[in-house]
Amino acid sequence: MLALYRHMVLTRALEDRLESLFKQGHLVGGLYRCLGQEATAVGSSYALEDGDWLAPSIRDVGALYVRGLPPIAMLRQYAAREASPCGGKDNTTHFTIPELGLLGPISPLGTQLCVLNGMALTFKQRGEPRVCMTYQGEGASRTGASHEGFVMAAALDLPIVILLEHNRWSFGTRSDRAAAVEDWSHTAEAYGLPVRSVDGNDVLEVYEAAREAVDRARTGGGPGVIVAETYRMLGHAQHDPQKYVAPEELEEWRTRDPIRRFERVLVDEGWLSESGCEEIRTSVDAELAEAVDQVLAEPHPEPQTARTRVFADPEEDPEVPWTRVSPIGYADLNLTESRGSQAGLHGGGR
Repeated sequence: MLALYRHMVLTRALEDRLESLFKQGHLVGGLYRCLGQEATAVGSSYALEDGDWLAPSIRDVGALYVRGLPPIAMLRQYAAREASPCGGKDNTTHFTIPELGLLGPISPLGTQLCVLNGMALTFKQRGEPRVCMTYQGEGASRTGASHEGFVMAAALDLPIVILLEHNRWSFGTRSDRAAAVEDWSHTAEAYGLPVRSVDGNDVLEVYEAAREAVDRARTGGGPGVIVAETYRMLGHAQHDPQKYVAPEELEEWRTRDPIRRFERVLVDEGWLSESGCEEIRTSVDAELAEAVDQVLAEPHPEPQTARTRVFADPEEDPEVPWTRVSPIGYADLNLTESRGSQAGLHGGGR
């Protein structure tokens, strides 16, 4: 109970720090927050075990901390420091750490399900009791890649759990414009998969559903889908002022804040006192303050390292260009020698 609370507090506090650093010009690239969705990532990932694999979406950073990623690694990642998981070449969650069972997503949404299916198929073929878990917003679940992933997981009965986070918005598009359904569990039922809808802002309900789905998948019961009803409390990213959302809608969901709700549970059931909650928040703030100071004092990568750690070989490979080059075409050929050579290029000599 205390670990769930601390991970949610850590997730929000770290993103608060990142937002300040972004506004101060210390970060590189965009900043995507999960404000209001912390319970979904933390509660679900806590159901996994060592040896399992997880592929987060951009708003599931809380799951990374549950799996063992140090918060300072995320600070380095956004600040493009040399010591970041990507060596300063990328930001957000675009990194893979095998020892933690973390598969980094790429920007095209919905694709990580297809990759995890391959891992889950390997586990099944080897008879290993291991499980994969991944996340999608309702917008990502409408992509072709996501559809193919759902079909494969269902058809091959793979050990994978899919969190469909119904957070109401896909950038500026409402969820009711992305699909003609009111109950998003129906989208999972279309694939013949077992599905359970939960209050995505109730960390214990999310954990219970994830524990059930993970246990079923681990014992040969196949894939499962959890639809987490939640809300994205900020715009798509820091560049999005979220003007398309009515203030009263935000206020309604603000009353369902997952961290405040869980604090009431902890206090009412005697797990923590009010002062105990404050002690955890203070401890997290102190840890992050120290981490921020350390990261800002660290160097950016040297320019010459741009050609390293791009391919599997960590050393620079001069025969494989890292820059984009123009393909061989007419501009690379001498077409003035004869009309016959030109005709041959166009197929006239065949």
